[in-house]
Amino acid sequence: MLHQNMTNQNLRRHCYAVEAVMKVLAKKLGGDGEKWGIVGLLHDGDYEKTKEKPEQHTLLMHQWLQEIGETDQEILEAILSHNYEHTGKNQPKNKLEWSLYCCDELTGFIVAIALVMPDRKLSSVTVDSVLKKFPQKAFAAAVKREQIAMCEEKLSIPLEEFVKIALEAMQGISGELGL
Repeated sequence: MLHQNMTNQNLRRHCYAVEAVMKVLAKKLGGDGEKWGIVGLLHDGDYEKTKEKPEQHTLLMHQWLQEIGETDQEILEAILSHNYEHTGKNQPKNKLEWSLYCCDELTGFIVAIALVMPDRKLSSVTVDSVLKKFPQKAFAAAVKREQIAMCEEKLSIPLEEFVKIALEAMQGISGELGL
């Protein structure tokens, strides 16, 4: 489904990164790793078709999932909660949804840091390098740091640990991410 609706390789890689992080967060937070991974993989699956209409983002993926017979409300609601900022509906309400909300921006931030490394590799990124860049608003200016930092309040995971979880998950699939 992702490949049918998303042609941009970098967007696909973003989805792979979020999937990897979500699987690790599921393990840490007592969730279903397969389910959380699917949510991470598909969360932006309709982005290419809705990028000009942000209020439509996630609604199309939700529809596609229902059309293929998906009935798991946790998956369907988690997908919808991802675009709470633009729809004003389906605010994240549980660990699955807050994990997606917080890690989505962090994966992009980590990629931005990897891309400024001399070798452009995730293996060169450290937790310290992420935390050092985090308060620098001019670096990766579009990244919503407050969304990432909600990991402390909503998931009871300190920022440093959250960064470590995401970085290690992404380093584990660095080949798929091209980094």
